[in-house]
Amino acid sequence: MKVGLPQILDASILIVDDLQANVLLLEKMLSNAGHTGVSSTMDPHEVCELHRKNHYDLILLDLMMPGMDGFSVLEGLKAIDAEGYVPVLMITAQPGHKLRALKAGARDFISKPFDLVEVRTRIHNMLEVRLLYRALADHNEKLEQTVLLRTAELRQSEERFRRLTELSSDWYWEQDANGSLVRVSGPVLEMLGIRGDGSLDPVGSAPGVRWNEAEREALMANIAARRPFLEFVYSRVNPDGSQQYFQVSGEPIFGPSGSYLGYRGIGRYVAGPIRAAA
Repeated sequence: MKVGLPQILDASILIVDDLQANVLLLEKMLSNAGHTGVSSTMDPHEVCELHRKNHYDLILLDLMMPGMDGFSVLEGLKAIDAEGYVPVLMITAQPGHKLRALKAGARDFISKPFDLVEVRTRIHNMLEVRLLYRALADHNEKLEQTVLLRTAELRQSEERFRRLTELSSDWYWEQDANGSLVRVSGPVLEMLGIRGDGSLDPVGSAPGVRWNEAEREALMANIAARRPFLEFVYSRVNPDGSQQYFQVSGEPIFGPSGSYLGYRGIGRYVAGPIRAAA
């Protein structure tokens, strides 16, 4: 991130001094240096309203003025720039006031009588810092907007995935790395015979339900080996003697570093209940 000379010369500057001679001197000096956005006022009571309207990149503020001194003006400016950066370069002929001005929120100061080289250098440096500060704030705002946009897009994508899953299957399930269920939709617990701890077990099934143990062991072996499985069919015998078939597909979930995070899958009824022929 860099600020070029054209941006510095085009920056908005407000000169605040109750002495017209000082105002004219600073205006001429800035004009000769190539600055194009210079304005001025000799009334300190106007400064806050002008800044609220124009949001100056830099304010050259005289400290000692009748009616309202620079410290009072600075307090008003701090209320406007709530983000905490008040772009004020204080002008003072009193060395003892410099520390107080800095503590009050001024970013730097210019001593009277003016040293033109020092004035131009301090103004250039202040503008460069100010414009970098604004560029960084704009960048952070755009980054935040991008994050919000991507988050919304991700949520929309998840919602589309969920709806497609619902259309193409009867249930959806996810397990974490420890085998515990973290997300289910539909009667997956009953249909797969999965307990709350993620293990395949007929505990959650209705009394009298018998699962095909060979098929269940094959499914458990796939999960233990972290292998994907597609349209795996297994069955159960219901208490009334009818047989019911289910089809499940699943895949392991891995993180960016390759670490195992769990399993997810879908399932649906294939056929059933089918009564055995008499």
